[in-house]
Amino acid sequence: MGPIRALLSDADLTEQQWRVLRVVQETGGIDPTQISERACLLLPSLTRILQKLEDKGLIRREKDQMDRRRQIVSITAAGEQVIDHNLPASLAVIEHTRAKMGHERYEALLDLLNELHQLDE
Repeated sequence: MGPIRALLSDADLTEQQWRVLRVVQETGGIDPTQISERACLLLPSLTRILQKLEDKGLIRREKDQMDRRRQIVSITAAGEQVIDHNLPASLAVIEHTRAKMGHERYEALLDLLNELHQLDE
């Protein structure tokens, strides 16, 4: 995680904020419970992260038109810019890790991490 932390530090983001931003960007409008599940974060932590991202102008939260109790989180143009600016370096770090570990070991690691995540559900 060292190279990722350095990359995100330059962008003034934490690892968790980056994960949340990527989930929101990949899914469009999404509610916090779904973000929590996809980003592997507890809801109380996610609430703080969403507030920070909103304060930075990277996301916006709106009431769902169908269910006013529910929030919908979406990415802003500024959030898209942060991802566009940092994604190539992030992908390079991932590719470097894959090359160091070898394809089979890297895929095995991902499988184990997915299995671990499913055990927590």
